[in-house]
Amino acid sequence: MKSTLEKENQVTNLIRRKKEVQIILENWLRSSSIDLGWISDFNKIITQYVEFICFIKYFKLLQVFHGHLRSVSSVNFSPDGSKIASSSRDNTSRIWEICSGNVIQILKGHSAYVNYTQFSPDGNTIVSCSADKTIRLWDTNSGQFLKEFQGHRDSVSKVQFSPDGQTIASSSFDETIRIWDVLSGKEIKKIVGYSNRINDVQFSPDGKTIVSCSDDTSIGIWNVISGEKEHSLRRRSDPIMKVKFSPDGQSIAYCQSNIIQILDIASERCVKVFREHSKEIGDLQYSPDGNSIISCSWDRTIKWWDIKSGEIIQILQGHVAFVTGLDISPDGETLASCSNDKTIRLWG
Repeated sequence: MKSTLEKENQVTNLIRRKKEVQIILENWLRSSSIDLGWISDFNKIITQYVEFICFIKYFKLLQVFHGHLRSVSSVNFSPDGSKIASSSRDNTSRIWEICSGNVIQILKGHSAYVNYTQFSPDGNTIVSCSADKTIRLWDTNSGQFLKEFQGHRDSVSKVQFSPDGQTIASSSFDETIRIWDVLSGKEIKKIVGYSNRINDVQFSPDGKTIVSCSDDTSIGIWNVISGEKEHSLRRRSDPIMKVKFSPDGQSIAYCQSNIIQILDIASERCVKVFREHSKEIGDLQYSPDGNSIISCSWDRTIKWWDIKSGEIIQILQGHVAFVTGLDISPDGETLASCSNDKTIRLWG
């Protein structure tokens, strides 16, 4: 891993390089400022192209984390980007220190597969959900079990903190979504309306709505306070496995089989389709700036897509089995992926 000094030097060099390129561009544009429309358009194209080539981020493998005994189902960065939390079919969650690659805590207590693990917004606690039908809250620093949330009647597929950290949303194969109060551990609301198992749930950036998807091929956007459905989108025949809000909350991305689609929420219309994976997609995430999407697949690849053009920016390979989950660090500089090969890979 890079030292703090190396990272600071890298940032300084990048800023210096950007300023140099901008000066060159400005001088070139001034020298070619002919009052013709096509020259003006050409100048804009050249500027955009040079900036894209010079400042685009490319990922390379930094580190491989070993320790889980079975398939790793999810991986998530801490809010400060210094740690990652993982969940596994070995019935544990683990907290890893990124700079050393060491396991800080092993969280044991679930009696079946752990499907998902996430840090709270302040980083002090971790929530996990399991095929044992329960949700558990843990102290990040000590690894101590804090409380259990009970109510689901089947495997809990996903759990997520609200942006303010005061509530938790969970989805389950029991065809319900539940909202929980973190402090008391009590269920606040139970949302029904699906006819098959629910695979994913996520809060909107403002915390006012949640989006969910199901094997019944539908996507729902729900009001957190009332529990009422604000949007209902039914797609083609395949189950919808993952769905995510864009950082601005104006659109959602979802995956069915090996296809990703982006929908504008207001119009409920598809605005972009990505088709390059050859097998089922395991997970997808928006970049923090909302300009790109990263996806992983059973085809053992990770693909990074530019949303505006629809083109693939980069393909990452290295896992030797299905890539099941991924996350992007808060600063967008590092990517973590996990796989059925029992490993977590860090890219940056």
